Amino acid sequence: MGKNVLIVSASPRKGGNSDLLCLQFMMGAKTQGHQVEKVNLRETKIGYCLACEYCRQHDGICVQQDDMGGILEKMVAADVIVMATPVYFYNMSGQMKTFIDRVYPVYPNISDKNLYFIMTAADERKEAMDTALAGFRGFLSCLGEVSEKGVVFGTGAWRIGDIKGKTAMDQAYEMGKNV
Repeated sequence: MGKNVLIVSASPRKGGNSDLLCLQFMMGAKTQGHQVEKVNLRETKIGYCLACEYCRQHDGICVQQDDMGGILEKMVAADVIVMATPVYFYNMSGQMKTFIDRVYPVYPNISDKNLYFIMTAADERKEAMDTALAGFRGFLSCLGEVSEKGVVFGTGAWRIGDIKGKTAMDQAYEMGKNV
């Protein structure tokens, strides 16, 4: 039986470079019979964490009535989680950071999962993504038993479609195939 794969894309641009890499990962995973769902954060309503601790007194239910509750259920149910973001000013996008902060109500329940990261940047240097990767790894360190399984660095991708034809496209497909 295939794995349950959840891809969370923080690309604010439909068809953006990190979004294109998500699709490659998805196609690779589907060739192996895995069930894949992609959540586009740009199409969701997710507020900032209020740090009110309501979720701690209400079994992980957030006081905010937005789209995050449904996404959290999908995260807890997933075997594999892929988190994708463009890198702006050497860090993950605001959409991804807001998403990570809102995982707070259920983060103790996220364990026994494999995680992959996809990042794109206009800069040609992989090192330009070190801060964003450190942010992802910091998030992982707060979770239960999870394993980082791979990172796709999509460098030199500024305008929509710049990632096409680059090795990151093949890497994303192969990682998806090998989940």
